[in-house]
Amino acid sequence: MEIQLKVQKPLKDLVYLELKHKILTGEIVSQTRLMEIDLSEKMNVSRTPIREAIKKLADDGLVKIVPRRGAYVANISIKDMLDVFEVREDMEGFAAMLAAQRIGEEEKTVLRRIEEEYDAALGSRDSKDSIIELDEKFHNFIVGCCGNETLSELVKYVQELSLRFRYLYYNDISLYEATAEQHHRLTEAICNGRADDARNEADTHIKALKEFVFELGKKMQSAEEEE
Repeated sequence: MEIQLKVQKPLKDLVYLELKHKILTGEIVSQTRLMEIDLSEKMNVSRTPIREAIKKLADDGLVKIVPRRGAYVANISIKDMLDVFEVREDMEGFAAMLAAQRIGEEEKTVLRRIEEEYDAALGSRDSKDSIIELDEKFHNFIVGCCGNETLSELVKYVQELSLRFRYLYYNDISLYEATAEQHHRLTEAICNGRADDARNEADTHIKALKEFVFELGKKMQSAEEEE
């Protein structure tokens, strides 16, 4: 995919965002070596923005730079994800509580519309990628309503880590169906200003995802032992 040059963002940022998206969605898989020459040819850019993007991805924890060997897409494990969800549970619960206290009428309308879009995607059996994107849109919007930029940036970081895991391992549609009801309860708590309920619903939602990851880890371990 060629990068279009007639845009507002600097080229290095476009390269970074493109590579980040490919890693998060699993298009570039774990342990892939990121070769500057190959990437510059594929993206039709020089090696300098590629090099800068790789360094930034390493700062994000998505790439590991090994001296004298090069840059590789970092692994992501069950343990990594359980750690991430422990952090998400506290932060997103807090964000939901603040959102319930600060959300405006127009934002309530948008939040309910996003929830409806998610339900519609499930009902029409849209692709897993579309459902994941709408789920992330829902959570990101709630965080955006919390009115705390520092918290928003912290949550964004851990959400991106779990997003990558979801593209790789979340294949069971029943998980997304259960999530729809959780979304509804969370939406109603926020839109009705029930701050404590909003925090509890967000906590419950993240705990359910954490339990899913834990059970997935046990299944993967059992499969490995049987081989």
